[in-house]
Amino acid sequence: MLLTERQVSIGPSPDTFKAIRSDVARFLTQDEVPVRFAVTNYDDGPYHCEIGVIAGERQYDVSPLFEFRRRTHESQERFNVVFMVPTGIGAEIGGHSGDATPTAVLFAHIADTFITHPNVVNASDINELPPNGLYVEGSVLTRLMMGTVGLRPARANRVLVALDGSYNERYAKYTVNAVNAARATYGLNCAGIVNVEPPMKVVGSYTDTGRASGYVEGVAGLLETLIERRDSYDAVALASVVEVPAHYHYDYFTSGGEMINPWGGVEALLTHAVSAILDIPTAHAPMMESDDIAAVDPGIVDSRMAAEIISITFLQSVLKGLQRAPAIETDESRFDNPGVITAEDISCLVIPDGCLGLPTLAALKQGIPVIAVRENHSLMRNDLERLPWKPGRFYMAENYWEAAGIAAALKAGLNPNSVRRPLNTLRSYQ
Repeated sequence: MLLTERQVSIGPSPDTFKAIRSDVARFLTQDEVPVRFAVTNYDDGPYHCEIGVIAGERQYDVSPLFEFRRRTHESQERFNVVFMVPTGIGAEIGGHSGDATPTAVLFAHIADTFITHPNVVNASDINELPPNGLYVEGSVLTRLMMGTVGLRPARANRVLVALDGSYNERYAKYTVNAVNAARATYGLNCAGIVNVEPPMKVVGSYTDTGRASGYVEGVAGLLETLIERRDSYDAVALASVVEVPAHYHYDYFTSGGEMINPWGGVEALLTHAVSAILDIPTAHAPMMESDDIAAVDPGIVDSRMAAEIISITFLQSVLKGLQRAPAIETDESRFDNPGVITAEDISCLVIPDGCLGLPTLAALKQGIPVIAVRENHSLMRNDLERLPWKPGRFYMAENYWEAAGIAAALKAGLNPNSVRRPLNTLRSYQ
């Protein structure tokens, strides 16, 4: 079984998810299933896309990527914010190691429930997810926006640690120590540490557009291991070596933030696949490859990368996030159960400007207000203002300060434009 990505152009401008699914299917073979979708360039013409696919075996049920359930209403009882910074796109804020966390905390103070994904708050040995935050793997967050899953908050999860068989013995011991530290200091309920055999081959690379990507071979062994133990855990932390050219370790940390993190893209591809098949909270941490890599000394690095340079296992943020990650509810008959959060409960989506994928398209179709932040630029080249937004459903903010003000106005039930000047005067009374 192989996980990989490919570039396609579809459209022009498909207006339904059924049309997108049909267009994407033309580029897939019978044994390939899409698990990740991003539009890298859109300007009223075709969607230029990059698609993550599972190829090779079809014995597993994979949640349909483009399935859509239109929400029946917008719940008004609570103000719930979905906050996204897609992995591997070189976002100015959130493109490195948990450096979007202060912004996340800001929005969490506005929201009743703050819903985000690992890329936003994972900072190697640091995870400062706010108390009202839900830690949700990216593909599950997408399905939440698409209306096909609900989130059931958890008091505590049994977290299984899956250690890929390609590890270096020394750093495998560090990983075990990290797990025991979590058990001793913040009470992690670990469901065990399992070795995955045969080992996977996880390789990080870049697409032609510059996005971090890669491929994964041998996923079947991991899936079989997890399926075998399915009743013994509630969430899974994956730890594996991510192969990249050796010089990337120095180049990345000395780039002053200019080089896109080469590990994150393939990590997202892997967790998307596992979550889509097993419907469990999942996150990944890269393992140190060797003593030579550990000995690389880039000196004092850009603040956004500092959390990575001081970590050995990169695992602690994953463990802490998964400890209380919400369960994934796929049975629509339970969507109305107390505490379950669905698309009906989402009050707004906050994204970097230019980011166009299924969450943004789902918000467009669901009538969920979207706040795009121009200052958080990235590789994505999409003119979001050209999409057919309904009035009051799209706001462009210059920065996250302004975006927070727009979100606060929405929570207060105000038209955000009413606190700006000039204020247009209505003239017609007919």
